[in-house]
Formats: sequence, structure tokens, C-alpha cells
Amino acid sequence: MPVPASIDDLLKLIRKSGMVDEPRLEAYLEKHRQPGSMTTDVKKLAGSMVKDGMLTYFQAEQFLLGKWRGFTIGKYKLLERIGFGGMGQVFLCEHMYMRRRVAIKVLPPAKAEEPAALGRFYREARAAAALDHPNIVRTHDIDQDGNLHFLVMEYVDGSSLLDIVKKIGPMSIKRAIHYTWQSIQGLDHAYKVGVIHRDIKPGNILVDRFGTAKILDMGLARFYNADDDMLTLKYDEKSVLGTADYVAPEQTVNSHNVDVRADIYALGATFYYLLAGHPPFPDGTIAQKLIAHQTREPTSIRQLRPEVPVEIEVILKKMLAKSVEDRYRVPEEIYQALMPYVDQQVAVPPDDEMPILSPAAREQSMGSPSSMSGSFRQDSAILRAGIQQRSGSMAKPQSGRIPQPAPIVPPVVAPSKSDSSPSVAVLPPSNHGGGGSGSSTIKKPFFEGPPENSGPAPAAPNVRPTTETKRLASTTDRTPINEPPRPPVNPPIVPVSSTPAVRRDEFPLEPSLFSNPIVRILSEALVIFSLALLLLWIYVTFFQQ
Repeated sequence: MPVPASIDDLLKLIRKSGMVDEPRLEAYLEKHRQPGSMTTDVKKLAGSMVKDGMLTYFQAEQFLLGKWRGFTIGKYKLLERIGFGGMGQVFLCEHMYMRRRVAIKVLPPAKAEEPAALGRFYREARAAAALDHPNIVRTHDIDQDGNLHFLVMEYVDGSSLLDIVKKIGPMSIKRAIHYTWQSIQGLDHAYKVGVIHRDIKPGNILVDRFGTAKILDMGLARFYNADDDMLTLKYDEKSVLGTADYVAPEQTVNSHNVDVRADIYALGATFYYLLAGHPPFPDGTIAQKLIAHQTREPTSIRQLRPEVPVEIEVILKKMLAKSVEDRYRVPEEIYQALMPYVDQQVAVPPDDEMPILSPAAREQSMGSPSSMSGSFRQDSAILRAGIQQRSGSMAKPQSGRIPQPAPIVPPVVAPSKSDSSPSVAVLPPSNHGGGGSGSSTIKKPFFEGPPENSGPAPAAPNVRPTTETKRLASTTDRTPINEPPRPPVNPPIVPVSSTPAVRRDEFPLEPSLFSNPIVRILSEALVIFSLALLLLWIYVTFFQQ
């Protein structure tokens, strides 16, 4: 439909969309029909309806563009656009019957026609479904509505580390350590399940209003010991997967055959970004950055911020080691190394760092617990309880061929005042030595003038634009010898009836006489003989007279 030119045109679009209940809309209009209170400007009315909680920013923008369809996907109602990315857009949605808030990632129809993009989208769903941890954004479902493929995820009311640093600059040392320490716990969980993220960066780590850090966007993730995971070899053999500002040196050469140490390097680069306010190599083209990751050392963090402890600089340098053998081998090593410096009293993020939702989008999420994801309400409490109940021992993983970490030389510091921390699975020592999603900030629409562009939304902001770059060498579909096997996954629990089933072997039958073959043959012969006598009697009785 054309852009609405009058109030009646706008109201017609709103009614056709079904986004506002008719009685509620009539009551609102009746209130504004008072003499002198009803505006004749379409954009001003749309702005007033947003301010009064009748429409969201996203809905008002679409109505002003003349659109009234596309406000639902599957069983969900679209409320706000909260993210952009190369693989599509992310929306804050609400289940139409359960009133539950979720984040839905929609794959553009043009991308769905590309086998690589569609295959990677469904692999992202499988990888995310295998993960269940407070420091990882959970995935609930994947579905299709017409030609739209979409992923239903936990809604995190927060901002990415990228957006926070853009707003406030370099973080305090306490906050940077705290968010990195939380992220390493999510990385440890993914490592135990057998998932490699391959795109850890500030834009892919969210912090909610309670200060809980969560890793998201499994778009490039893969199961490192899955023999049937051939997407990288099939479609990306000559490309580098990842973000140039944070990609590990070995991933620029071979994006398929990498292990968890590539994610450790990327998290180290993210840690550097939080402390310095920029990536390790902020200048240059994409190719120059990739070469720098392989050949150059970043500027010392203590040169940029002298107040950073020497021990933290040592930890950061080991995370960013060029050789995988010199890097931390498993996430649990970093967890233990950072533990003495973790401050459990870090304040929650201030409101000015968090995204701004329209009144219509936040009226239930801020006031009604039922509208929020259950995991969103519980994760922060789980982490706080784990911190309070921490013990010196950690749960051991399942047995298997797991590389042992190199011995850690603890820094000489005063013991931590806190004696509790969340539990992280211990990965046994090794004989070897040495080591997505777009912005969540929601912009208010410009209601004072007509929209200049009705095309697709711009890409999410990032530190540096990143594209795929030619790779230096081919690869083979082999899991590294020193890479641990994926632990076995417990079979799903199938609900059974409350009435106990009776097994046949619990009540064995007595042996039957006819189970003997000789008896069975004699019985059959006796039956045949009896039938023959019966026929003979009938013949003699009725036909011989």
C-alpha cells in the first residue's frame, strides 16, 4: 500500500494489521477526539501512539511506510527490531498465546536459497540446542513460516560488550575481568559438549541488566569431532571464517581444523578490547589485520593502561599467544588464573548502558514476570548462588581422551577475600606443554519527516567491517590428534505411563505339552484319523442304504 497521507489511512493500516485491539484503539481515539487534541499530522499521531504505548517503534515505522503485513511469524508477534547481522535480523517477539518474550532470528529469503547459508543456519540451531548454561544464550526452537526460516532464542534484555565500550570507552579493570571470567565459563561448557564457536568477539557477548554475560550467535559454530560436519570444507574451503579483528592466527589458515584454543585467542582479543577500548590491531585493511594476528604483537596493555596488574597482562599475553602450544590449552586454565582477581561485588550495569525499548514493548517485560524468559530470570540467581557455594574442588568431566593442561604457575598475589565461585568442570592435566548478531541498541524512529529509505535495514555496527578473505592452504576433515573427543550425550528421557509395564520375562509360562514335536505330530495324525472315520461313517450311514 502507498504511504499513508491522512489519519484515516494510518488507522486503516493499523486495523488491517490487527496489532491493536479494536476496543483499545477506539478508546484511545475517543480520548484524542476531544476538541483541539486530535492532530491531523500522520507522523505526529504515530509518535503519540508510540509514546502512549499503543505501538512500538518498529510497528510505527512499518505503518508509516504503508506496510500492514509481516507483523507475525509463526505463533509470534513482532514487537521490535533489536539486532542486525550478515545472516539476517533479530526481533523481540511475544508468543501470541503464552505472552512469553523471545528473540527471533530471521534468515532472509534470499539467503535461504543459498545452500551454504541455509545449512549453516540449521547447524547453528543444532549447536545452540546442545548448550545449556547461564553464560550462553539458549535456543528454544527452529521453524519455518512460508519462505522464512527463523530461530527462537532466549531474549536477553541487555547490551553487547561492543555497544557498552562504544558508549563509555575502556571498561574498568574489575568489570573487564568479571565479564571475561563469566564468558570463559560459557566457553568451558561449549568445549565439554564439543562445540567450537569460531566467532567470539565483543559483539557476540551480551550483558543483561543483572550483569550476567552471555555468549550468543552460533552461526559459525561447529562440532569439532563430527565427521559429517562438512559445511566448511564444502562451501568455505578458500575463505576465512570469523571476524578479522579477533580471529586466531591458525583460523586464518585453516578455518575447519581448529580447536578450542582458537576461541581462547578470540576471547583474549575481546578481553584486550574491553581494557584498551579497541581491538589488538585496530588499524589497516582486513588482509593487514590477518597478517598482524600471525606475525605482530599488539601494544602492551600496560603501556596503554599502566594500572593494569602485571599478572593480568601475563594472562592476556598467554591468551593471545601466536602458537597454539604457547596458549592456554583449555578454558578451565583461564578460569583458575583469573579467579584471584575476580571481584564478586561488581555493580550491575547502569541503565544508560542498556537498550531503550518503546513503552509498548517494555510495559510487560518490565512489569510482568510471565512475559520474560524463565532462564532470563534465573541465570543471575544461579550464578550468585554458585559464587556463594563455591568449593575448592570442581566436577570432573566424563572419562575419555582429554588433553591435560600445562602446569600453571600461579601469580604471587594476596589471597582473594571471597572463598566461593561458580562451579566449572575441571579438565584433567595434559602431557602436552603450552597453551554474530548485531547491536542490541534500539534507535527511536524519526517521526518528523517521511522515511528516506524503505529498503532493508542497515547492517549491525561493528568495530571494523569484516568479510571473508582468501585462505592460504587447504584442509582435510580430520579432528586434531590432541583434540578431546566429544563426551557422550545422555539419551533423552522418554516419559512413561504411571502404571508399571509388565514384562513377559517377569511371569514365565509353564512349558506346554504341545511344545514337544513328537507329541505335536501324533496329535495331528490323531485329528486326521478322526476326520477320516467321521467321513466313513457318513458314507456308510447315508449312501449305502
